[in-house]
Amino acid sequence: MGTAQTIINKFVSVLINPIIYVLFAAGLFLFVYGVVEFLNELRKGGNSKMKEGKDHMLWGLLGLFIMVGVFGIIHLISNTFGLGLGTHGSYNPDMSLFNAIGSTIHQ
Repeated sequence: MGTAQTIINKFVSVLINPIIYVLFAAGLFLFVYGVVEFLNELRKGGNSKMKEGKDHMLWGLLGLFIMVGVFGIIHLISNTFGLGLGTHGSYNPDMSLFNAIGSTIHQ
């Protein structure tokens, strides 16, 4: 069990966490780009790119909201069922519940 846990921890810390960070950064970048685009067009007095700026801000915020919501739901489920998802990519499941279920089934 120790080897599998080590492999999972490495997979999460080397691959999954950087992907999550890049997605958060992309959502934040899209939002900031939309704000800059909107304010630049507002300063010019034009109206051509204001809608694009608003759309970029909306999609950036929506993406960030979805990512934070999924992150919260995953950790809520993990804490509720004792799945052992750590805060820094560590995975330490509490197998006592599953072992207890398995021992009652085999009796």
